Amino acid sequence: MITGGAGFIGSNFVHYLYENNDYELVILDKLTYAGDMENIKEVSDKVEFVKGDIADDEIVFSTMKDCDMVVNFAAETHVDRSIQDPGVFVKTDVIGTYNLLENVRKHDVERYLQISTDEVYGSIEAGSFTEKSNLDPSSPYSASKAGGDLLVSAYWKTYDTPVITTRSSNNFGPRQYPEKLIPLFIMNAMQDKPLPVYGDGKNVRDWIYVMDNCKGIEVALLKGELGEVYNIGGGNERNNLEITKLILELLGKPESLITFVEDRLGHDRRYSLDSAKIMKLGWKPETTFEDAMQETVEWYKKNFSRFK
Repeated sequence: MITGGAGFIGSNFVHYLYENNDYELVILDKLTYAGDMENIKEVSDKVEFVKGDIADDEIVFSTMKDCDMVVNFAAETHVDRSIQDPGVFVKTDVIGTYNLLENVRKHDVERYLQISTDEVYGSIEAGSFTEKSNLDPSSPYSASKAGGDLLVSAYWKTYDTPVITTRSSNNFGPRQYPEKLIPLFIMNAMQDKPLPVYGDGKNVRDWIYVMDNCKGIEVALLKGELGEVYNIGGGNERNNLEITKLILELLGKPESLITFVEDRLGHDRRYSLDSAKIMKLGWKPETTFEDAMQETVEWYKKNFSRFK
């Protein structure tokens, strides 16, 4: 069972599984603005799709029946939206996770994997976060994800629920709704619209190509130790201004499109993950940052009409 399977990372995971393995999949997705059936249209005849909310107990119970494993991608994820309306994030990321965990217990599911984010750790000036680092979220989004993570950990310790958690760095690639930095700036640049850079543009993120993350998720799901957390980082730290200039370069657009705007509230300065733990299971990122960025730009050029 793949929750959020019509969203960005979830749909790429669905495609990855069908290209590399033989699974029977059921997708549960609420189809919010960020979920799109277009993302899974190539495999729509091979999966069972259920439209529904992970916070809806009845739908989750019926959909999870007969599933051996559950991977939870379903989440509200955009920091700016969480600042404007945090309640929606608490419902999906906390209550939804609780509902999934309860149904995992009811159905004796063999493995439940929680998809999380490096943002639960907060900001770090130097060095990298390990799985033992304290959670110190800065936004309602990251706080709601941390709340879900803590529930997952508690269900392992209290009920022996067979859980695993992955925390990845910033994902980019095809099928991402253009509100996050890379797809938004690609779309804006193609239309000669301003690219709004927060603050001084020096906020640093570790970027990972979405398919590399999908491979890491499968490794954690199949080889990970129950009750454990696995960081999945790309090893590509870039500040936002560097990313912006690279997008303009790839599209042949002028840097005059860069517009500096007032910084985001509670904006973390730097994220960085230590991925040594999952690398011991045999995973490592395979796509170079430059190749992945080129592929991403080309995908949005081909699919421009979907989002304009």
